[in-house]
Amino acid sequence: MKAWSTGDSDSGGDEWEQEIRLMEQAIQAINKLKPKPRFFVLCGDLIHAMPGAPWRKEQTADLQRLLRRVDSEIPLVLVSGNHDVGNTPTPETIAEFQQTWGDDYFSFWVGGVLFLVLNSQFLYDASGCPALKQAQDRWLEQQLSEAGQRKCQHAVVFQHIPLFLGSIDEDDDYFNVTKAIRKELADKFIKAGIKAVFSGHYHRNAGGTYQNLDMVVSSAIGCQLGKDTHGLRVVVVTAEKIIHRYYSLDELSERGIEDDLMDLMKKK
Repeated sequence: MKAWSTGDSDSGGDEWEQEIRLMEQAIQAINKLKPKPRFFVLCGDLIHAMPGAPWRKEQTADLQRLLRRVDSEIPLVLVSGNHDVGNTPTPETIAEFQQTWGDDYFSFWVGGVLFLVLNSQFLYDASGCPALKQAQDRWLEQQLSEAGQRKCQHAVVFQHIPLFLGSIDEDDDYFNVTKAIRKELADKFIKAGIKAVFSGHYHRNAGGTYQNLDMVVSSAIGCQLGKDTHGLRVVVVTAEKIIHRYYSLDELSERGIEDDLMDLMKKK
């Protein structure tokens, strides 16, 4: 039995007070979940202010203050987004992220499941830091090789920018990884046994499948660009499959997760 919650916390300047209230509501809902999530993921754009923009330090301080309220028994997994490291990251913006939030790519194991966290800005535009992209590429090849050899129960990727929004063959868009690398990367994931990729960035719920790879795009705790509500995605992993459902913050706060997911979470 494994479960986690995932969301995108990108936030706008004029609406920052509302964003704080929404994050407070999200954290309260997460802390109330029983059994406790194994971890809580923010899939990038932790703050709205881009590197060098006004209010970046203030937004960072507010989010850090709020995240300290997450139950200490629920680890945080923080994924870098374009607002965190810049649309064209540099060694300086990557270093700032690392000093503020931690590594921009890493792996970890929970209950026999391998999780990979990627810096997807390297997939978008690494012209300002080609050596850093090459380092992640080498690391990823090693991680995927290990995943394939160990034949772990499941393997999952977290990255800010989705591989695709609905179809592996869709046109290039600001919100997806380009065709030039999308399918090649997806094929590598599938070969290594990756079952799902969880992303944010789109500020709407979306996703699809490519072969047996599930591309899951979650909307945001804060700023919405479509008709989805402010919310979080709850993910449950069983021995056989990965199940996920998006909840509005109000739903999660008032009712918690639905009985079928709760039953799966209670199974040993």
